[in-house]
Amino acid sequence: VVNEVVSQLVQAIRARDSRFGSIERLSAGSYYERVKISEPNEFDIMLVMPVARLQLDQSDDTGAYYYLSFKRNPKEKYLLKFLDEDGKLSAFKMLQALRDVIKQEVKNIKNVEVKRKKAGSPAITLQIKNSSGEISVDIILTLEVQQSWPPSTRDGLKIEQWLGTKVRGEFRNRPLYLVAKQNKKDKVLKGNTWRLSFSHIEKAMMNNHGSSKTCCESDGSKCCRKSCLKLLKYLLEQLKMKYTRELDKICSYHVKTAFFHSCVMWPKDTDWHLGNLDHCFQNYLGYFLDCLEKSYLPHFFIPQYNLLSLEDTASYNFLSRQINYQLNNRFPIFQE
Repeated sequence: VVNEVVSQLVQAIRARDSRFGSIERLSAGSYYERVKISEPNEFDIMLVMPVARLQLDQSDDTGAYYYLSFKRNPKEKYLLKFLDEDGKLSAFKMLQALRDVIKQEVKNIKNVEVKRKKAGSPAITLQIKNSSGEISVDIILTLEVQQSWPPSTRDGLKIEQWLGTKVRGEFRNRPLYLVAKQNKKDKVLKGNTWRLSFSHIEKAMMNNHGSSKTCCESDGSKCCRKSCLKLLKYLLEQLKMKYTRELDKICSYHVKTAFFHSCVMWPKDTDWHLGNLDHCFQNYLGYFLDCLEKSYLPHFFIPQYNLLSLEDTASYNFLSRQINYQLNNRFPIFQE
């Protein structure tokens, strides 16, 4: 269902607006990493636009958000219409143009509508109604830039012991992805910041997660890495349903980042032996709890960027108490 709708949209976007003529789809997120839990009712589709070169200027001290401008006459003349008055590439203008095209095209597709825009959200969300219920598809505008990763990423992606130095080098040679994402710290929502995205690398790490190349292949030995991630995602999802307000600052990306750090701490496949699921899960959970207690979880690719901001400590303490309760009572939430 999702593929049909998305391919129709991609064709229409290319045809209706020449500025988006080079757009390609890339599937990202948990469903495509095979760690989706519960219903397959949420999908992330990145619409990727290739751009040759951009000037990146950090917009704050996280090292994750950037202003983008063109170094000299760009090959992509059609993008000049999206510059704001300071000559910066406006995420807001590009999203708006894309949203307009999608809104027009959706009129021709049965049972699909564009949901109302959430302030500062990088996604255009489609609601697809089908026989088994509603499916939500987030369409994320992404620039693919053929240039080296910015300095803030230099000490990140510490996977040498886990996946090897060669793999790290290969990853860092891949293009840079930037998504239209407003920086929450900005007091005025100008809509001209872009955030680095590593979805393509995360997907590659998930799908080839073993320190030995045959981990979890049909003839290789099986590990429990993904099972541990799914368990913690499920635990968080259930707690968020119960305590929506208290936990609205916490998302599955926190759990996923802690997972990658755990893979680095316990790099060998034998550290994640399938038969030791409970022990492995407790190690990973212990690390995540430690992060919550310190309000410190460094971004896996941008180590200077702490994903747990200090003003949300109450939320982390609340989650920490809930998880400890589950842990000490043999996870009643899994029985419900």
